[in-house]
Amino acid sequence: MLYPTELRAQQPRSVPAPVSCCARKVRICTTAVIAINSPWIDAQHRRSANQMPNLPPSPQSPLTPEAAQQAIESRWPPAPVEQRPLDQCTGRILRQDVFAERDNPPFDRVCMDGIAIKSSVLAQGQRLFTVEGTLQAGAPPPKLRNPENAIEVMTGAMLPEGTDCVVPMEQYDLADGVASVQDRVESRPYRNVQRRGEDSVPGIPMLTAGTRLGAPEIAVVASAGLASVAVSRQPKFLVVSTGDELVEPGQPIAAHQIRRSNAYSIVAALRARGFEDIGNEHIRDDEQTLSKRLRQQLNERDALILSGGVSHGKFDLVPKVLRDIGIQQVFYQVAHRPGKPLWFGVGPKGQVVFGLPGNPVATLVCLIRYVIPGALAAMAASPGTPEQVTLAEPFNTGRPISQFIPVVLKSTLATLRPTNGPGDFLGLTGTDGFVELPPRSGDFPAGFAATFFRW
Repeated sequence: MLYPTELRAQQPRSVPAPVSCCARKVRICTTAVIAINSPWIDAQHRRSANQMPNLPPSPQSPLTPEAAQQAIESRWPPAPVEQRPLDQCTGRILRQDVFAERDNPPFDRVCMDGIAIKSSVLAQGQRLFTVEGTLQAGAPPPKLRNPENAIEVMTGAMLPEGTDCVVPMEQYDLADGVASVQDRVESRPYRNVQRRGEDSVPGIPMLTAGTRLGAPEIAVVASAGLASVAVSRQPKFLVVSTGDELVEPGQPIAAHQIRRSNAYSIVAALRARGFEDIGNEHIRDDEQTLSKRLRQQLNERDALILSGGVSHGKFDLVPKVLRDIGIQQVFYQVAHRPGKPLWFGVGPKGQVVFGLPGNPVATLVCLIRYVIPGALAAMAASPGTPEQVTLAEPFNTGRPISQFIPVVLKSTLATLRPTNGPGDFLGLTGTDGFVELPPRSGDFPAGFAATFFRW
């Protein structure tokens, strides 16, 4: 679906992470991996990837959120186009313009149950109309034989020839085949009638390429007579968690272990936006096993998402393994909180790989801020206008880097709900999303306008 709005936002910010009195003593490390398989990687890219030395990444200054988003979108290969049956296109991104096959509506359409009459007769004061017959929707219309009579009509029917006005059934009494119209009933021509071609005419697109196909858009495509339509193929995602400390929900857990939760939040966020092909795998902290599984998945998936394991700790094996299997680092670290250690790279066949920070709050905000907009851009989705909200109260914690802060919305007013640190996923419950606050030396006043991202 992926849903629109849910589309590319243009500002990234970070959330201040106050120090918790009960700070986590356990590393929350869930590795989620995304890979994009593209046949369009150019030969030069292949050569440079194959020649890449097996050395640790060189130091790099953190990018701004805007620069990170641009780097992702410029390297994520365009999604292929596929033709799909209309009933399988919900949430997909349209890759063709859709034109009306004929005028829409294709005839002067009755909009209310009532009687069809000639408006000039009603305007002259006539109030009694003999009903010549009844016309239901889908039936060929009869011609009004006497201009002083009426035809009973149902909503959706074609307006009978010789009539140009519909009086709703609430405004007349019908007895013995004669309709008695109330006084002061409006006699305007084409009252309660939708004129032919009023909505659209052939030759002018009703929908344009880049549109996300929700329920209203699916109805428009069907009205154009199309049984199938060209859409972007969705990326084949793989979410991978690494870490010996992670235990699946429902399994026995020891005191030194933690639940594997980040991967489930990533999968849920992707599915909520209409993505369907999402793998989910847990790999232990073993270099040989990790290398074998990631290499295999790169050949089968378009996008890998890793959550955690991308730092420089003794058991953070992901960066070295990614280099060994041909993933070229594009950037590491973005200037925002939480989620500064965001990693992004490109595979030898155009796959894209994201190393998201391991803390749950950082994982989710980086997914929403970078991965999903990047995927939508690759699918040629029309850029949406970033959703803007205003702060309901002052925020007295300006920082030299951007901040992502959860909020509760009431209309367009955002009440800040800072979490108890980047590991406080419980603090996200009950919030609507997060705002991106730019670098600022001073405080943020009430009424400050900020970009908003929905969960």
